[in-house]
Amino acid sequence: MLAYAGQGLDSDQGSGKGAQIREFLTKCNQALTGLAEFLTGFVKRLNVPETAPYAAFMGVIDRDARDAGAAVQLVLAQPSISSQLVDNLNASIHLRALLTDLFLIDEVFKSHRRT
Repeated sequence: MLAYAGQGLDSDQGSGKGAQIREFLTKCNQALTGLAEFLTGFVKRLNVPETAPYAAFMGVIDRDARDAGAAVQLVLAQPSISSQLVDNLNASIHLRALLTDLFLIDEVFKSHRRT
């Protein structure tokens, strides 16, 4: 998405890169669906004595994934996807929040592997 945003294209129409951005955004949208449930499977395997903090954070991931998904869907609904539109999507606090959530839970999972 960063590469597409940096190209200064007015539209995704008529170019291979444009088709790629739509395909990428479609896959991104699909991956966001059920993300918290998917990650909950990893939490269950941790066998932690107290699961409430994990369940609460999965709620955060679910909300952020739904919000990020709404932004991605809005972009996909446009007849033309410009580099500027993708740049604005990249800057969206909703996508950034989700990425930060995923970095955090990834570190939590890694810490359990080390113990």
